[in-house]
Amino acid sequence: MLQTFLIGIYTACLLYMTFFCLVQLNLLKSYRSHRKHKKLLPSADRLDPNLPKVTIQLPIFNEMYVVNRLIDQIVKLDYPKDKMQIQILDDSTDDSYFLAKQKAEEYKALGFDIEHRHRANRQGYKAGALKEGMESATGEFIAIFDADFLPEPDFLLKAIPYFENKNTAVVQSRWTHLNEDYSLLTKLQAFQLNVHFTVEQAGRCEAGHFLQFNGTAGIWRKLAIEDAGGWHSDTLTEDLDLSYRAQLKGWKIKYVEDIVCPAELPVDIYGYKSQQFRWMKGGAENSKKLLPIILKSDLPLKIKFYSCLHLLSSSIFLVIFWVALLSVPVLYIMDDLELKATFLGFCLLGTLSMMSIFYEANVVTCHQDESKWNRIKRFALMFPTFMAVSMGLSFHNSIAVIQGFMGKKSSFVRTPKFSIVHQKESFTDKSYFSSKWDWKLMMECLILCYFGFAIGLGFQIDYFAFMMFHIMLMVGFGINFIYSLRHLNFK
Repeated sequence: MLQTFLIGIYTACLLYMTFFCLVQLNLLKSYRSHRKHKKLLPSADRLDPNLPKVTIQLPIFNEMYVVNRLIDQIVKLDYPKDKMQIQILDDSTDDSYFLAKQKAEEYKALGFDIEHRHRANRQGYKAGALKEGMESATGEFIAIFDADFLPEPDFLLKAIPYFENKNTAVVQSRWTHLNEDYSLLTKLQAFQLNVHFTVEQAGRCEAGHFLQFNGTAGIWRKLAIEDAGGWHSDTLTEDLDLSYRAQLKGWKIKYVEDIVCPAELPVDIYGYKSQQFRWMKGGAENSKKLLPIILKSDLPLKIKFYSCLHLLSSSIFLVIFWVALLSVPVLYIMDDLELKATFLGFCLLGTLSMMSIFYEANVVTCHQDESKWNRIKRFALMFPTFMAVSMGLSFHNSIAVIQGFMGKKSSFVRTPKFSIVHQKESFTDKSYFSSKWDWKLMMECLILCYFGFAIGLGFQIDYFAFMMFHIMLMVGFGINFIYSLRHLNFK
């Protein structure tokens, strides 16, 4: 009885994963329609006297390596000085404060409307800083850029025309990557983000589903922020929260794939994992907060369905980790019952779906400066590696999701930026680089050994149906663990 129950649970988890992947495949269909029919609006004329005023908010916290780079780039925006207000929303507790203040004074003397607002506390974290900045914001529109983003000079002129639609609350741009080729870790991050900023965002926009402002590299209509209730700090992903509250009020988010904004990817595993933890936990917190409202609303069933899957997307790591853990006893049970694994073959549909989505994003859309053959070779290496490493993060991300659902509060841990772009640059001697051996790393080591045991068990009982899955799990947890050891700070 227990054996049948475990196989049933395992099969149900695989069915859910396959269903999730097939729904993502439907976004690919919408994305291809978007690429076929997309129409770009011409950029605004900077000499147009009717250009609206834009407030540019730069939320920073201890960003000594990138704050000067950020401010220098913002003042290069090709937009009339008298129509541009710059707010440096500074919660810093180190020398970043002095650097930002000095830059603000420097550009103020050059005629820029730039304000350095420093808070003595981090109440509400980033959401709190943005909320306080709104009190003195004079622009009709609010552009937000995190410290590691470098918008192109024509960013505002390209984005503002999309607000001609009075229902548009946000214009969100596509992130590109300043340091994608720094390491395997940054390549894997770019590989994943390319999917989100092509198939997912553009697909949702094309299909009329709810989508999200990504927290940076976008412009809000100030009226929409106010109408939606302003910034809330009760979740770790305040951007997702406000996006949904605005759309529930009838506002629309416009995603424009062809407006790009380069950014710096985390270069150390601990910075990357803390970012993943915040995103996964924040997603769970928002699903707990917003799903009851969405389900009770009079929204069309289709929008409710895709909104539920979107808000619950971080929960897929719970299912992945559960499938991984169960695969070892299920391996033994299926051998004991002399069952073939062919009935689980449906899960290949999910793998093929994800392969199609990642191929579209990383071969068809991105890296157009490379030959197609090089893009295909890159994809052939990166896709299985990405799948393995994603499974290797399932334990870490599952903890974040569980904490989010349980309502356990934690501080907003910002991802450190080191102004690292070139491969020869190092971050280990930088301030903000912090890591430690903790219980989660120890558990990941034990889980790595667990899947090593699973591979040995497969050879012992001469049952190889799960062998590739267990090898990928061991590789994924192994890469995660090796990077964690390499990036330990022993100072």
